[in-house]
Amino acid sequence: MFSQQLAGGTILHGAHPEEVSSFVNKHIGHHRLEMVGGQEQKSRLSFREFAGFGLSQISYGNCVRVKSPELESIYHLQIVTKGECVWHQAGERMKVRSGQGLMVNPYEKIDLEYSEDCEKLIIKVPELALINAREVSLRRLPENGIRFDRIPVDLKLCPALIKIIEAVFSELDDAEDEEISAVGAPYRDIILKKLLKAFPSNWSIEEGETAHTPMLGKMLRHIEQNVHRNIDIEELSSVSNMSVRSIYNAFSKAFATTPKCYIKQLKLQKLREDLIQGKCRNVTEIALDYGFSHLGRFSSDYRKSFGELPSETLRMAG
Repeated sequence: MFSQQLAGGTILHGAHPEEVSSFVNKHIGHHRLEMVGGQEQKSRLSFREFAGFGLSQISYGNCVRVKSPELESIYHLQIVTKGECVWHQAGERMKVRSGQGLMVNPYEKIDLEYSEDCEKLIIKVPELALINAREVSLRRLPENGIRFDRIPVDLKLCPALIKIIEAVFSELDDAEDEEISAVGAPYRDIILKKLLKAFPSNWSIEEGETAHTPMLGKMLRHIEQNVHRNIDIEELSSVSNMSVRSIYNAFSKAFATTPKCYIKQLKLQKLREDLIQGKCRNVTEIALDYGFSHLGRFSSDYRKSFGELPSETLRMAG
């Protein structure tokens, strides 16, 4: 599994563990490194960025202990590809062995110990990227955000996740930078969806889907099919045969938002997908096509949702 990952992104080879630790502090996550075994210079580090993710492969080549007060506003998918890693938590020890993965949440303390032969793949996922993923952004979030259970998952049971990560590594090795930027966003959305399915958390795709009533589902399909049009509450009432008040209650319960805000967010998501896929070469044209007549407000809403301007998305896709 991942035998050739990040082959083209080697930063350090045969370095002292402290050199690897210094790079990790700058680019992956703040931590403190403690040497447990010898200090032979066997450490290796590879690092690439892809679609807003930080992809790294680390081997300290020594028994080390890594402690971190918190990860800030990022998640870590940590996959042990060789050896083992021991997590210390509340006086208990939990082993993560080769072939297992673990999701680490934002603002969680980390205290873990690498075996001498431990190799690990770490994918850094910004919290905002997960919140804005299409599977998540149109549904109600848990009060404290999405938080994954600290339970190792055998990745042999998650072949779809492994396949998409390997596809990303293949793209990184074979494609030019401009080609990578064009395929990055679609890959990112797929990876985020697979993570949500593979790792237990306080949020699930299945729960969100089964919470829909038949009439709500009918309205959602109508909105999806007519996303380029301006749909008002009266039209939804006619489609669903529900009162205006009942419609507001349904959207509030399912998505913690209003029908108008839901429709606007879906328009933004669809518009972004079109930009990424190169279906339009002009931001003004596609904004008007989706019914955004106030272009300044549209750009502001887009940046709030995705952390960049639509022109920046278009430029990266090009």
